[in-house]
Amino acid sequence: MEENMLFTPLDCRQIGYDFSIAGKVVILCASSLPENDRSAEKQLYFCTGGFGSKPNPSGRAVFAVSLENGEQARWNRSDIMGIAKPEIITDHARLQLSQIRPAGALDLKSHQPQYSGYCFLPDGRYTSGVWLCSQKEMQEFIEMQMDYQHRIMICDRNDFCVFEMQEGKLLYPTQEMLEAHQKEQEQNGGMEFKL
Repeated sequence: MEENMLFTPLDCRQIGYDFSIAGKVVILCASSLPENDRSAEKQLYFCTGGFGSKPNPSGRAVFAVSLENGEQARWNRSDIMGIAKPEIITDHARLQLSQIRPAGALDLKSHQPQYSGYCFLPDGRYTSGVWLCSQKEMQEFIEMQMDYQHRIMICDRNDFCVFEMQEGKLLYPTQEMLEAHQKEQEQNGGMEFKL
């Protein structure tokens, strides 16, 4: 996209108010930005929640993180044009997105991280890992990144890979490993493991 071009509804995969935008990359209406400070990069946000993130919330508060500079912001739902198509997201925005912990993640001052999450661009570039304190946070991190990232990797505290996905395909654990684990759980009367 040219530097002076702004995103339009054609860059959205969904527009309107009848769907949830929580956990999605959204495009802010250009008219919501100061007239002298508008760019496509400034229109990209990751929605972390708020009453306005739910279906049919016109005029309600939406909490989001800028994918230009990582700052938290609050917008009205009417300021949000729609959910961005994954292919329009810039490398800079993808790297910024990879640094966002899931909404409701535990405080790192009082909880010890169990995992670190990484996202890689197709050329191999990445930023530092994001601390994740539980399997729930790990799953939420994967879900919030999978539509936008080329490759996602989760490592445990010893820096061993426990999950890897590339272009939406599970690389680790392998399907055979998941099936063997599920069979073992069923034989032992345990819970079923699903990704």
